[in-house]
Amino acid sequence: MSEREAKGKAGIKELSPIDVYKLLPKTNCKECGEENCMAFATKLVNRELTVEQCAPLLKKENEKAYSQLKDMLKPPVKEVTIGEGDKAVKIGGKLVMYRHEFAYFNPTAIAIDVTDEMADEEILSRVKKTEGFSFEYIGQTLKLNMIAVRSTSNDPDKFKAAVKKVAENTKLPLILCSLNPNVLEAGLMATPKTRPLLYAATDSNWKEMAELALMYNCPLTVFAPNNLKLLRSLAKTLIAYGVENLVLDPGTFAGDGVADMLNNFAMIRRSAIKHGDELLGFPIMGVPLTAWVEKGDAPEELAKWKEAYLAAMLIVRFADILVIHNADGWALLPPVVLRQNIYTDPRKPVAVEPGLKVFGTPGEDAPVMFTTNFALTYYTVASDIENAKVNAYLLVVDTEGIAVDSAVAGRKLTAEKVADAIEASGVGNKVKHRKLIIPGKSARLSGEIEELSGWQVIVGPRDSSDIPKFLQEKWQASN
Repeated sequence: MSEREAKGKAGIKELSPIDVYKLLPKTNCKECGEENCMAFATKLVNRELTVEQCAPLLKKENEKAYSQLKDMLKPPVKEVTIGEGDKAVKIGGKLVMYRHEFAYFNPTAIAIDVTDEMADEEILSRVKKTEGFSFEYIGQTLKLNMIAVRSTSNDPDKFKAAVKKVAENTKLPLILCSLNPNVLEAGLMATPKTRPLLYAATDSNWKEMAELALMYNCPLTVFAPNNLKLLRSLAKTLIAYGVENLVLDPGTFAGDGVADMLNNFAMIRRSAIKHGDELLGFPIMGVPLTAWVEKGDAPEELAKWKEAYLAAMLIVRFADILVIHNADGWALLPPVVLRQNIYTDPRKPVAVEPGLKVFGTPGEDAPVMFTTNFALTYYTVASDIENAKVNAYLLVVDTEGIAVDSAVAGRKLTAEKVADAIEASGVGNKVKHRKLIIPGKSARLSGEIEELSGWQVIVGPRDSSDIPKFLQEKWQASN
């Protein structure tokens, strides 16, 4: 086994804080915000900080150590930046094959396409719809990331006009799509300093595309449908030519080629991470809009459905960027929610701030309930209370982001914590009663909570959807 393969197989687990600490200045200057260099090294290994946050390391005398650290911390899948400024999108930067091994970084970027044969009104409508897409999910705002401008006319002037129209009406990063270098250059001339992703270099146009990428300092997509050997060869050629920021497109198939497509995506990512193949260590692009190309006479709704499930499959199968045609919310929602779930850090449960939450305008007779600070639990409970238009207090207990039943079983939710939370919240000064409604799944704690807090415990429903009915039948009867 080669040294590169051994490094790839060991992956993120091989790197320890000691390895990083040896290359740090060891001044314990605290300029990075940490107490000492060892703490900084630990956070570097966990990817919570960056090398650039160590000011002494950026000095000329530490140039060699800085270079060594950058190489040591370099992810097997290169991070590529598309666009400029606050709206720039980073893709790739993956350290592990599977999320549970460590964590995924840089969520899959999703682009909606427009073409240079669409009317101006349609282009603007799709741009506005892309920018306006927003969905609140467990405290996070889910959005789309990019606009892909495709040349279906193969006319440089039409493409230039379309790119100009889009660039004037959005700050989202762009993907410029054409296999004709002359067309692509016309688009670049319309937006020369925005660093769009160029799509795409093939075995027949790679040199012209490489020159455009270098001239305009843009990342470049390499396209070799269902041919990983050619894809790797093109990547090698382009790197040797000087193009450093590549995106790999092994082809997206909506019909009989789905199995090959998924296998290709997995093989690329495995080669990069498990075997240290730097020629395949780049972000991967999926193009679910091929469902529309292969639509034929099938109903439009079928193409929308196929595109949505292709997008979901590709997110799971390591895609770093997707180009989608359908902008309907019902079809976009499953992929963006799936993306959010996959890209949460498994080392850090998604949690909300503990404390007392107020719903409506509760008075001194209002019910007092509690739940845990696991985000999904909290937002589900909060939504059910809001939808029922109930005036109530909800005490959020810190369980380190763990749901009720698991927190009880793991001793993260105890009677002591509930009693302390009641005291710290001051809710006793807001109501005249001393009655606490607890989740049904924490019923076993009821006696201890009463003993420690002095509050009467009422065991509530196991599912928050039953809260309105419970309050109507049980709470009102208890007062």
